Amino acid sequence: MEPGLSIESGSAIRVAVLPVGGTIPPPRLREYAALVARHARVDLASLRTYYSEHQKSPFAHQPWETGCLRLKFVLGGCVPSPWEDFQSSRKVLAVIGICHLPSSPDLDRVAADFVDAARTYPSALARRCFAFCPRDAQMAGKKRDDIIMFPPSDQQSVELHMLTMIQDLAASLLMEFEKWVLRAESTGTILKTPLDSQSSLGSEEVHTLGVPSILTSVIKAKKRRLGRAQKIIGDYCLLAGSPMDANAHYTTAIELARLTGDVFWHAGALEGSVCALVADRMGQSDPVLEDEVKYRYYTIIQLYRRATLQDNAQRVSPVSFELEAALKLARYLCRQELAKEVSDLLMGAADGAKALIDASDRLILYIEIARLFGTLGYKRKAAFFSRQVAQLYLQQDNAYAAMSAMQVLTMTTNAYHVQSRKTSKINHDSSKEPRASSSDSGKVHPQAIVSLFESQWSTLQMVVLREILMSSIRAADPLSSWSAAARLLRSFYPLITPAGQSGLASSLANSADKLPTGTRCADPCLPFIRLHSFPLHPSQRDIVKRNPGKKEWWTGAGPSGPFIYTPFSKAGASSGTSKQEVSWIVGEPVQVMVELANPCSFDLVIESIYLSVHSGNFDAFPVSVSLPPNTSKLVLLSGIPTQVGPISIPGCIVHCFGVITEHLFKEVDCLLLGAAQGLVLSDPFRCCGSSKFKSVNFPSISVVPPLPLLVANVVGGDGSILLYEGEIRDVLITLTNAGTVPVEEANIALSGKNQDSVISIAHSTWKSALPIKPGGEVTFAVTLRAWHLSSADLEADGSRSPASSRRIAREGINPFLNIHYAGPANPENGDISLPPGRRLVVPLNICVVQGMRLVRARLLSMEIPARFTEAHLRPVSGKDDISTGNDTERTNINLLKIDPYKGSWGLCLLELELFNPTDVVFDVDVAVHSDDTNVDQRVISEGSAGDAACHKTRIDRDYSARVLIPLENFKLPVLDASFFVKESSSDEPLGSRAAAIAERNAKAELNASINNLISKIKVKWHSGRNSSGELNIKDAIQAALQASIMDILLPDPLTFSFKLAKNRIATNADSSKDSGNPSTHSSDGNVGPSTDNVLRCDDPISAHAMTHMEVQIRNNTKEIIQMNLSISCKDVAGDNCFDENSATVLWAGVLSDIHLEVPPLQEVVHPFSVYFLVPGDYSLQASSVIIDATDVLRARAKAESPDEPILCRGSPFHIRVVGTA
Repeated sequence: MEPGLSIESGSAIRVAVLPVGGTIPPPRLREYAALVARHARVDLASLRTYYSEHQKSPFAHQPWETGCLRLKFVLGGCVPSPWEDFQSSRKVLAVIGICHLPSSPDLDRVAADFVDAARTYPSALARRCFAFCPRDAQMAGKKRDDIIMFPPSDQQSVELHMLTMIQDLAASLLMEFEKWVLRAESTGTILKTPLDSQSSLGSEEVHTLGVPSILTSVIKAKKRRLGRAQKIIGDYCLLAGSPMDANAHYTTAIELARLTGDVFWHAGALEGSVCALVADRMGQSDPVLEDEVKYRYYTIIQLYRRATLQDNAQRVSPVSFELEAALKLARYLCRQELAKEVSDLLMGAADGAKALIDASDRLILYIEIARLFGTLGYKRKAAFFSRQVAQLYLQQDNAYAAMSAMQVLTMTTNAYHVQSRKTSKINHDSSKEPRASSSDSGKVHPQAIVSLFESQWSTLQMVVLREILMSSIRAADPLSSWSAAARLLRSFYPLITPAGQSGLASSLANSADKLPTGTRCADPCLPFIRLHSFPLHPSQRDIVKRNPGKKEWWTGAGPSGPFIYTPFSKAGASSGTSKQEVSWIVGEPVQVMVELANPCSFDLVIESIYLSVHSGNFDAFPVSVSLPPNTSKLVLLSGIPTQVGPISIPGCIVHCFGVITEHLFKEVDCLLLGAAQGLVLSDPFRCCGSSKFKSVNFPSISVVPPLPLLVANVVGGDGSILLYEGEIRDVLITLTNAGTVPVEEANIALSGKNQDSVISIAHSTWKSALPIKPGGEVTFAVTLRAWHLSSADLEADGSRSPASSRRIAREGINPFLNIHYAGPANPENGDISLPPGRRLVVPLNICVVQGMRLVRARLLSMEIPARFTEAHLRPVSGKDDISTGNDTERTNINLLKIDPYKGSWGLCLLELELFNPTDVVFDVDVAVHSDDTNVDQRVISEGSAGDAACHKTRIDRDYSARVLIPLENFKLPVLDASFFVKESSSDEPLGSRAAAIAERNAKAELNASINNLISKIKVKWHSGRNSSGELNIKDAIQAALQASIMDILLPDPLTFSFKLAKNRIATNADSSKDSGNPSTHSSDGNVGPSTDNVLRCDDPISAHAMTHMEVQIRNNTKEIIQMNLSISCKDVAGDNCFDENSATVLWAGVLSDIHLEVPPLQEVVHPFSVYFLVPGDYSLQASSVIIDATDVLRARAKAESPDEPILCRGSPFHIRVVGTA
């Protein structure tokens, strides 16, 4: 059998192309052979120049205008076929020699070699020897007829020269065909095939047959020879390009063969007629022609089968012609519409392969069947017969056969889906693209998984790979054997025993030993590698694009919350794509985390693994990894971008088992998805104990130019900043430029929670340091104030140990410094866009712990004598100050001491109990701010001596203390009816709009007054050198004063003061804050004295002298008050000095039942005189009964009935009387 046969093969002239002379370099030989093979078709019209008709041509119907000669060049020649007399197309009818003259300078030897080579083909009718690249001396020598030289020239000239020589050769062949046909027609010819016997008639036949039978047999043999001659003449007509003449001779041969019963030649003539019919209508598609061809060829197949049955006793069987006929018809009909019919023909031919005696014929048959099935698209059938071809090759014990088997098996890998990556178009395309788009990377189509992995074929796939492995080992191809073993181990490790896995590992190692160092293979082996995560340093995430038209380019670029990066945020919301974009900086290292898995039973040593980058702008750092059996490991792979541009990282480069391979992330993603859907044998990562992991999309990476890199450092440590509640402290932050580009512009802003805890930032300090050169640094201060802890925070702190509660800052509650900075622009690049900037987020890890603790706050009434300094007793307004300049210098002036059982001031004090739970000492100051001036009114600690003044209260660790705050200076100047609008308007309709508005305004004013009172009281503390803060007492004070807030804020309706005229100097004692509350009770009622009621004189009053005094009564309401005034005087024993029976003080004027009328917000004065008889301490006190009290006064006095009298009493007025000399 011959490969590549078709119906048209009978019209092709076989030409042997033989290299002669010296050795021709392979590239030159291929070039010369391609130059010859380019002219396989020669038109008859082009032969008239070279054709000369010596006698009348036997080709009467030669199509000179449309016909052609078809040449079939066979490089290296072929073995003469024993069937040349049966089919003339099998003969070598011409010989062409090719010589490369630079390697064969001796032309005589070249000619002799050509003659010797051509002698091998006695059937050759024409011979030509082409010599290429002759030298000048060879060209100038004697012209030779046996060698045709092709001088060096351009390609077009050489091709034209070759075309001329081929046309001349074709014309010579045509003339030789004419001679042969004319000779055969005149003299006849004897044609035999291997099927014919040694003699036309055997001796036995002659002796056994009678004379008539002998004559009949002789006539039959003569007709048989004539029919065969007509068949051969038809072959030469077909070779000469005259199908009509050939068809006429074939028709005669068919009739003679039918008459003589020459079945085999009958089939041959009929096959020739079909070839003439198809050649005559070359290029035409006619259903009638197709049906005729099928009908004739089915007849041909039947005739060949009959000939085989008749001659089955012969040594040579003609079954090959039957199979060739089936293959020719199948090739003619080979298209998808007739796939069923073609498949039946091919399968029938495959069944006939058993009858073939020669193994080479079976080899050719299987090759042709595999080719035709492949043309139909039946890849699996084509792969099956290709494996049959490989088995035949493997039966031969030589390296070349093993190489052929390996190549044939390699072609079947696509059908069995175990192909090498270099032959896979899908994998080739994926290697060009680093990663599919985000929409496709997370979704892998099931068809793609099935095309790559089919667990149903696992056994067959393993067999194919094992055959490739064995053939490559026999062919001494270590790279192919390594590739086959790698694919076998990687794809089918679950089906291979531990011993088999170790054997494959040994095969990999042995193949690698035969390969040069650094050999690369397209097929990866172990380990399995998948992308685990993409860890980015905050400096790599916070790349901010700069808009040239926007000066404050950082606005809108900062994080809205405390988190720098939110992995659950919708990526690409602005660009319309879900693919994450990442920017890397030239010269700054980056990292990618991958997971490696070794599901086999042997230790896997990876000599090196690093990221695979095809863009050429990335330097990857290799690492070595050792994986025990059935284990997985996370590995960080790093590298440095080197140039600006996009970066594609499709996978990793692995140096393992002595060979370098590339592992693609996408392949493993498909494998894992196939394992999840049950299409793949096993998940290698789950086999190694790794948890289920979701596929990670590789982001779109671009490299930007070098940028500055600021590194922040909190001076004093990078841990939490420990602050006590309300503490104010300066924290120093150092910024260092660790990059290679200076920082030329920067901006600092706040974000996160508790931003109000940052009081100030020293912007001028870091702005003055710009530009910050590489390696430079700047330190600036940030003033922090600790916030107040909530009750939940206090409970959480109490549940933890003291050490942990004071050292760990809670996450998500701290403020951040957003520092946006950028380097210089690069106008030299010609790019109008600016290099991006960066964002540095500096978390201020503030750990707020409870410092000074307010245990409780309560309101006290002063019922015992006390001593205050002058600073505590300074009046609120200057006009009421009765002291002179010398008085302000005194620091120890005693208050009036009153018997606690007979009367007191009713001084209201706010007591704060403080506790220090920390391990430091606190100095506490209580600051009371008035409306006009900020005066620190310091009060004494209750724990200290009662007679000593104290400016600060020091509280040691685990100790408590109490501070007292007088509240008399917080009274309002006017007693307004609006504070009692609710009670006074009770008679109005409930739905009155005016009443509702008035009530709302009154509440608002009252709340404002309460808040104003609380805001004036500040409890500040100091600890150490620079630690200070303020205690949060607002809620505690408000709770303590809630019940008595009206008594504290609202002034008395009337206030009393006394004037003493001595040396023409008037001295006033203002009791606007000191008069007792209007009451119907006795002197021990709710009286509200203050420390401002003490009268201080330059000189004491002398006894036995008339002292002129005045009592001043002020109306603090907006209504006229009528009253009866009374004045009393008591000594230190509390006895009445104005008693008529035992008076110790004489007086002049009216001192009781004085009827007075005081206008609103004005004062009236009542004069009187006193004469002290006994030196000592005395006290004057004014009191009055209000006549016809209004509702406001009754509400202020909390009267229970409208007939109840309203009594107002002033504070005692201290007088010191000295005796006369």
